[in-house]
Amino acid sequence: MVLPDLIVEELGRQHDRSSFSCGVEELDRYIQEQARQDVRKSASTTFVLIREGSPKIMGYYTLSASGARLVDFPEPIAKKLPRYPLVPAILLGRLAVDKSHSGEGCGRKLIVDGMRRCLKIHDIGWAVLLVEAKDEKAATYYEKFGFSRFPKDKRRLYIPRKTISQLGLDL
Repeated sequence: MVLPDLIVEELGRQHDRSSFSCGVEELDRYIQEQARQDVRKSASTTFVLIREGSPKIMGYYTLSASGARLVDFPEPIAKKLPRYPLVPAILLGRLAVDKSHSGEGCGRKLIVDGMRRCLKIHDIGWAVLLVEAKDEKAATYYEKFGFSRFPKDKRRLYIPRKTISQLGLDL
């Protein structure tokens, strides 16, 4: 599904956070009350999906620095990763789509945008992109994009940087 008039940009004062509702209280509260504070504190960056020229947030996600223990990866994957106890990673977190835009491909657009942004990061090293699914349905959704589950934590998923670069991102 092509969504040509939609753009993803960093959260700013011009965006209407108060009307966002995805149906998950924690995610609604985050965008409404916490996201701008996290940006100011450099804890994470929030990216919002909007229709060009509109302040209404259709969806959002965050990116932040993270890490994953090398011993938590399946052995075939661990062999291909940097041999450090903590593998450098980026966390794509708090992905949410407003209920009024559910089923329109917004989640897909946000995930692909997040992957593209990560591939453009050259100032710091990272080996995997992580997500922490809120439930089984979300975990299954991330698997459609090439994410794999950690063996001991089925709601925590990863995709190696190399895999993302091979996708072509015409997901």
